[in-house]
Amino acid sequence: MRILIAHEALAGGGGVESYLHSVIPSLKRRGHEVAVLHFNPEAQQGPTRLVFPDIPTIGVADLGLGEAMQRVRGWQPDVAFVHNMRHLAVDGHLAAQAPVVKMMHGYFGTCISGQKCHLFPGATPCSRVFGAACLTLYLPRRCGQMRPLRMLEGFEWAGRQRQLFARYASLIVASRHMADEYVRNGVGADRVTVAPLFPTIPGCLQPRIRPTEPTVLFAGRMTDLKGPRLLVSAVAEATARLGRPVQLVLAGEGPQRESLVRLAETLGVPVSLPGWLTGSELVALMRRSTVVAVPSVWPEPFGLVGLEAAVHGVPAVGFDIGGIPEWLHDGVNGRLVRETGDARAFGRALAEVIGDERLLAALERGALDTAAAMSIDVHLDIVERVLHAAHARRALPT
Repeated sequence: MRILIAHEALAGGGGVESYLHSVIPSLKRRGHEVAVLHFNPEAQQGPTRLVFPDIPTIGVADLGLGEAMQRVRGWQPDVAFVHNMRHLAVDGHLAAQAPVVKMMHGYFGTCISGQKCHLFPGATPCSRVFGAACLTLYLPRRCGQMRPLRMLEGFEWAGRQRQLFARYASLIVASRHMADEYVRNGVGADRVTVAPLFPTIPGCLQPRIRPTEPTVLFAGRMTDLKGPRLLVSAVAEATARLGRPVQLVLAGEGPQRESLVRLAETLGVPVSLPGWLTGSELVALMRRSTVVAVPSVWPEPFGLVGLEAAVHGVPAVGFDIGGIPEWLHDGVNGRLVRETGDARAFGRALAEVIGDERLLAALERGALDTAAAMSIDVHLDIVERVLHAAHARRALPT
């Protein structure tokens, strides 16, 4: 097939760029012809660049929408595999030329802010269907940035994204949780396919040398939704239960960084903050960790960091929320904490994993097995079936 990959940027540092950096050459190796359409200028910054030999790129911002679409027509794609695209006119124009399979990496078209979570009076996942009533809850429940204009812009954009649902041949999501979200928001269940994600960072599927000092790793943005403050308290709880220090590594950046340092000092938690790490640096840090923590209190669409740590035999502890339980199986490759948002319960789970040598060894083996079962080939087998079906439906005479 001739597959046009469409994404907002040609470079970046997010999970979608890492995903596409693995998927694009893999589709090429599977015998498909691939081209990349992007909106932002090629000079956009980011450690992951979606530029490959023999794979043409088309830039909307560089050429203008009309000229870019003319080049797409000239390339004659059988199907467009579309990812994040802030400029929704691109999706609309592509749907007029080829069947579009849209991969929803987040709550696009189902939430004003995309976080699908209220933060007041406490962090609570939202299960509402998107609509005008969301405007009445957004500010009182702190559903996103506390700016009325930003709320209205988000509502208008989500509405336009929602209108495009009917024009997509199919949707692909990473978890059953996300499939349920789109079905609740009006997409037919037969048009939504779950293709679980895969580890995108280098891995060897071999056990690591476990660190001598118990070490808990958090890798992500330091915000309320990701739960790092909760994690500091949980590590203090685990330390008290184990009767020995537990090291905490907070890898990332965010607005809570300084307050996290102060909280760790107050609670007596030894903490290090190496900043954002990618590639081999992140791999080395994972392999030096006893457990990876996923303390998110918002419904993560998937929660990939835990699966990427599993490649190195590192078990995870996370809350039973969003797509996390679809790769984190309690007692198999980590601990799934049912009491979402409860720091003491999270701390108990950390102490159980760290303090029981036999359990830890079993969870390490389970992590390796889980990562091996959720490979890029398994993912692309599903994606290919959806792309072929979309192309076949468009090719049928009407």
